Amino acid sequence: MHRLTLAALAAVALALIAIAASLAVGAQDIPVRDVWEAFFAYDASNPSHQIVRELRVDRTVIGIAAGAALAVAGALTQSLTRNPLADPGLLGLNAGAALAIVLGTVVGGVASLAPQIVLAFVGAAAAGLVAYGVGATGAGAAAPARLVLAGAAVTALLTAVTAAIVVAQPFALNQLRFWLAGSLTGRTGIPVGPLAVSVAIAIALGLLAVRPLSAIALGDHAAAALGTRAGLTRVHVLATVIVLAGLATALAGPIAFVGLAVPHLVRALVGPRIGWLLVLSIPLGAAVVLLGDVAGRIVARPGEISVGVTTALFGGILLAVLARRMWTVTP
Repeated sequence: MHRLTLAALAAVALALIAIAASLAVGAQDIPVRDVWEAFFAYDASNPSHQIVRELRVDRTVIGIAAGAALAVAGALTQSLTRNPLADPGLLGLNAGAALAIVLGTVVGGVASLAPQIVLAFVGAAAAGLVAYGVGATGAGAAAPARLVLAGAAVTALLTAVTAAIVVAQPFALNQLRFWLAGSLTGRTGIPVGPLAVSVAIAIALGLLAVRPLSAIALGDHAAAALGTRAGLTRVHVLATVIVLAGLATALAGPIAFVGLAVPHLVRALVGPRIGWLLVLSIPLGAAVVLLGDVAGRIVARPGEISVGVTTALFGGILLAVLARRMWTVTP
């Protein structure tokens, strides 16, 4: 228990450091003291206070919400499928949500956030159903890597269609180019508070699946003997994952690999305990996205690199390490 407590404290501390860095670091660095005063001694004539309150607060909240949502969605997906390579991005959910929003923008002229969130849910659900239908049915359906391969194929197809539409419609590219790269900016005027609360509610619903998922990890027969309805649990978890992936994509665009990488980082700290996995994915997911966003601001000053690029770089390296380790362990 001592180790678990230390892991939890370390995760929360890292998240707090990431939040402070997100508020302080950018094209114009702001001293931590000024960041503090922007909240508790606000001076409208102070440019640093204005930058913090008017620009960086919303950006930071979006990063926290998107990172936590993607990390918990990844942890739920991996726990449900018992597949360490599963995550919303690799299963096509993010690509489906992105394509639906692009289609809504190009065909229907959708520009406000509320209908974009609905489109994101529909796109994520449709992509997930296609990936599941291809990867979890027919001969060899029980193979752990098959669902991931099907999701990768669906992701590649949907991403290609999205790219073709955006290239053919320059106005869509101008309107969505930052969002499509995965960015915490470009969503000015959105109700950040209610959206963050929506993410928190969805995460809470996901946490309700801890005990059923722990039972399913023993096998469906053992879960039934323990009073767990495996089918109902799968529907609950999949619906939660779709909601989390849809919200995260609508907020920050298709950010890749967070849902894959963060659960592995948490397991390195606390082992395979599903409850701790989901809980610690919240601060670590937020920290990974915020630190990726900060890194993008630092390396390309006075411009910046989108957080989707930095997280893809980090996640790609981790995926290569995981593939090498799995190949070594399983000849």
